[in-house]
Amino acid sequence: MRKAWVVAGAVGAAGLSFVMLLVVGVYVVAGNLVNGVGGKSVGLAKGAVPAAYQALVQKWGNLCSAINPALLAAQLYQESGFNPNAKSPAKAQGIAQFIPGTWATHGLDGDGDGDRDVWDPNDAIPSAASYDCKLASYVKDVPGDPTKNMLASYNAGAYAVIKYGGVPPYKETQNYVRIITTLEKSFAAPVTRVDPSEQAAGAIYYAQKKLGTPYLWGGNGTPEQGGRFDCSGLTKAAYESVGITLPRVANDQYNAGPHPSRDELLPGDLVFFSPDPTNSRAIDHVGIYVGGGYMIDAPYTGAVIRFDPIDTRKYFGATRVTEDGAKALPTTV
Repeated sequence: MRKAWVVAGAVGAAGLSFVMLLVVGVYVVAGNLVNGVGGKSVGLAKGAVPAAYQALVQKWGNLCSAINPALLAAQLYQESGFNPNAKSPAKAQGIAQFIPGTWATHGLDGDGDGDRDVWDPNDAIPSAASYDCKLASYVKDVPGDPTKNMLASYNAGAYAVIKYGGVPPYKETQNYVRIITTLEKSFAAPVTRVDPSEQAAGAIYYAQKKLGTPYLWGGNGTPEQGGRFDCSGLTKAAYESVGITLPRVANDQYNAGPHPSRDELLPGDLVFFSPDPTNSRAIDHVGIYVGGGYMIDAPYTGAVIRFDPIDTRKYFGATRVTEDGAKALPTTV
């Protein structure tokens, strides 16, 4: 981290090029990251839930006090990555990953078409919310956080939560509760500024050192690849240099933290681009914001890692990467 401030001072002489001036600005702002302000988030973040399911999640996420739309979205993402055709080795099925026995008891005809189809999100999403609320009612008298107790019941069964007087001491269950409650922050739309990442300046410093490196599709910067990157390979490596492990692809990196609005962007935020402004799963490019409307990115085959204006592509949104948010992401979605 110290190197960032050294570089910032070293390039402060008169007559600097635009790029050098931009780098100075990056680190002046980044140096204030630890003094950021935070706030609560409500609702669904822009495009975090695919448009086809957003209204369902918003509606059914308010079914009872133990859940909310962002929590329900996080649960669906953790279970299936919003894939309505998902199957698991345990025979869990659909977007909400119901096993047949649970579906037979708790599946709803959410769209009123006369059948209960586990493969139809119009049935499965309402069923997931209803099942969550039913589990919450089973453990309503158990001490502790009602939402965490509900999630623990989903994973380990209500009996275990009742037996242990809260989240049971099972590593799998404790991880499940932690992951969903952490991912909830990524799916919630912020209403005020969110805390910036303290590792942001280090990630920028790493990316800055790669300026001029040729682009390589699928590049992770390995010696075998000549140290070359694609867009998400660069952002992954940049944050890995400060101890945060991101997923490999851009549309999963979007869920690694809360989402500041465009007028609240700070250096180190990841900025995302998509041909579909309603669906984070369609994201096809990512860069590291450096201030002044610019990012460092690996643009495309034939180009080099460089500073680009964020308005040269269809801007989708941003993520303020957090260590907890990155750790919570499933390894396969």
